[in-house]
Amino acid sequence: MTEGLSEVRNQWFGDATAMRRDILAGIVVALALIPEAIGFSIIAGVDPRVGLYASVAIAIVISFTGGRPGMISAATAAVAVLVTPLVRDHGVEYLFAATIVMGLIQIVAGLARLDLLMQFVSRSVITGFVNALAILIFMAQLPQLTNVGWETYAMVAAGLAIIYLVPRVTTAVPSPLIAILVLSALSIGLGLPVHTVGDMGKLPEGLPMFALPHVPLNLETLRIILPYSAAMAAVGLLESLLTAQIVDDMTDSDSDKRRECAGQGSANIVAALFGGMGGCAMIGQSVINVSSGGRKRLSTFVAGAFLLFLLAALGPWVGRIPMPALVAVMIMVSIGTFSWNSIPNLRRHPATSSIVMVTTVVVVVATRDLSLGVLSGVLLSGIFFAGKVRRMFAVERIESGDGIFYRVRGEIFFASVDRFTRAFQPEPGRAVTIDVSAAHFWDISGVGALDKIVARLRRDGSVVDVVGYNEASADLVDRFALHDRTGVELGATPH
Repeated sequence: MTEGLSEVRNQWFGDATAMRRDILAGIVVALALIPEAIGFSIIAGVDPRVGLYASVAIAIVISFTGGRPGMISAATAAVAVLVTPLVRDHGVEYLFAATIVMGLIQIVAGLARLDLLMQFVSRSVITGFVNALAILIFMAQLPQLTNVGWETYAMVAAGLAIIYLVPRVTTAVPSPLIAILVLSALSIGLGLPVHTVGDMGKLPEGLPMFALPHVPLNLETLRIILPYSAAMAAVGLLESLLTAQIVDDMTDSDSDKRRECAGQGSANIVAALFGGMGGCAMIGQSVINVSSGGRKRLSTFVAGAFLLFLLAALGPWVGRIPMPALVAVMIMVSIGTFSWNSIPNLRRHPATSSIVMVTTVVVVVATRDLSLGVLSGVLLSGIFFAGKVRRMFAVERIESGDGIFYRVRGEIFFASVDRFTRAFQPEPGRAVTIDVSAAHFWDISGVGALDKIVARLRRDGSVVDVVGYNEASADLVDRFALHDRTGVELGATPH
């Protein structure tokens, strides 16, 4: 009991210094979430309230249910782009219903341990994912930097100066928060002609209300929303698990990926019940949080709770926050997110790793589809790995009197069967022994290749004996071979 309370306290609060940092970091994140949530609402074709209420609900709920303390989850572009056709064709109520089903799928994914699929995502793919997001975050700021006056550029430059110089003097208050406050005061006080948060869209008034989606509860509704729900669930989990891994690396700590899957699901269900769209982890806001000192669940909770306070009580003032201040913060995030070491590592790392990283970046940036980019990187990694293992293979032919001895070394699977098959030549009328004690058969392709070799040699009049199966290979051959059975027809003893 005492240990459990201690663990809860450690994940939530820490000491007084950690609490202060978490609270201030959460405030910075809340301010940075506003234009993002409004922008994602516009992408999805819904009222800004849908994105803002989603960010509030998801951030608050995930602070309790998530598996990665200090990570920020809210409404995201990755999910918003998927639901545009659903909202256009059926309305926002179907979006809420789809988000509830999305959450249920994510909970099931957590129970089924689908988080273990992250083991197949290589470091090169993660680096490419990070770099692509950094580029996308920077590109997302460009509309705020085009066709604007010099005041905007001056404020962005001033914001970056504050962000990078203030930590040299003090770290008591996160420098991004100082930049937002100072630039907001200057913009409001001097009446500078710059874009503000209010220009992004009308901010909601009051608190979100609990309500069930107004859709028919029948199979036709499920048929409509299920494809969207499945896509949102998959993309949301992929981005959340990758972001969790990145935050793990930044904080040199581990997280519970299984709990994160189920936690994302519960957060999305609650968001939909309070009039919000689906979401997932946000690498940009998570980097802001960690860079500002946020490490505990408290920082994530404060981000959601303070955003709710801003919308409910300070809406008019929030609308006057200058966009250049938030642009400066996001540029800082972009710079901090990009893995600059990956550039010189292009020459130092193996060529295959560099190709995987660059491919992931190019696909994500070109398509704006994070899942497609990661999938491309994972598939390419698998192909390169199979090619590498394929080359770890050799067949040695030794003549011994009237007999021929073949010694096979390496991995026999779908990528190496062609070389395996071509390594054996006709041996008419001779006794042939194939020693596979230094080899391993991985799949039915390998077993099929062995079948083909044995059948061909026997057609030529050879007496064939295969010896040296290890236990796993022997089991595979016994189950699927057509011409031979270990320990049956050949008399070989598996060992």
